Amino acid sequence: MGKLGFISLLVAVLAVLFGERVYNLRKRLLATRELVKNHLPNCVLLKDLEHGTEDITILGDGLAFISAGLKYPGIPSSDEPGKIFVLDLKDSRMKPMELRMPRNFDLETFNPHGISLYTDPSDDAVYLFVVNHPHHKSQIEVFKFVEEELSLVHLKTIKHELLHSVNDIVAVGVDSFYATNDHYFENQFLKSYVEMLLCQPWGNVVYYSPTEVKEVSQGYYFANGINMSPDKRHIYVADVFDHTVHVFERKEDNALTRVKTVAVGSLVDNIEVDPETGDLWVGCHPNAWKLFFFDPNDPAGSEVIRIQNIHSDKPQVTQVYEDDGHVLIGSSVAATYGGKLLIGTVFHKALVCDLK
Repeated sequence: MGKLGFISLLVAVLAVLFGERVYNLRKRLLATRELVKNHLPNCVLLKDLEHGTEDITILGDGLAFISAGLKYPGIPSSDEPGKIFVLDLKDSRMKPMELRMPRNFDLETFNPHGISLYTDPSDDAVYLFVVNHPHHKSQIEVFKFVEEELSLVHLKTIKHELLHSVNDIVAVGVDSFYATNDHYFENQFLKSYVEMLLCQPWGNVVYYSPTEVKEVSQGYYFANGINMSPDKRHIYVADVFDHTVHVFERKEDNALTRVKTVAVGSLVDNIEVDPETGDLWVGCHPNAWKLFFFDPNDPAGSEVIRIQNIHSDKPQVTQVYEDDGHVLIGSSVAATYGGKLLIGTVFHKALVCDLK
């Protein structure tokens, strides 16, 4: 075989491999799924939340915390710094309020992603943990919430080599948490293009405390949302590209033991847990190809999935809401309180609806 023939063969082989990878990626992103509408009654878009509400979590008294303004590679975003809002779901006005940030905190590079709340049982103090991506790096910000002033006091910034590509977090103490790493590489090109195209199970879950940091679970195609059962005995992890939610049992040493995997049938993002019923509410991407390859004339849709009785032999997976992108684009989280469903998005708006 001559040199030209060898080069031609090599190009052909690479083209076939590339085509196979693109086909696999489209399959994992559910690129051919048709988007439909399955709306809830009395849905209203919230004001002042125009540039993403990627994660939402709710205190027991109905006060929702909202992470806004995420800048994520490959996703549309605003030039404005990120912000944290609160929304009182008991207030019929449904008016989000921006929390006042401390002056000694770098607001210009604030890029909030996943968030988690922890209430200290000793004094009822509320701590907000925020995944922050300044300059597209990963670190955890820990704040104390001052309700009377609607402000946050910055307590510490946590960085660690094992927390290299953090997506979401669930706090289990005033200075301890579990976190998901959605990528293996830190380099933006490798993360955004090479790793996505290869689509290998390189994501993981890390446990952090001041005295111990360790990997506790691995083998995720894209580890995303993470949360904890009301009794604090189980951890739930969403794998976006595998369309599944994994259930783990927590051990005394904070290790995790896999219990089961629940197929959801959609690209699962953040997980919120109903403190009364234990139901999981999951913001999903019904067709993530349209999210990553965004076309405003053919927008990505939104979907909310509810998982009931997840610890039973037959968990019930139910679609509660779906939109074709003409109302809500790129849903990433869903949380409930008092008969209301609050839906957040990666880069679009936020919607509140009445549950049927």
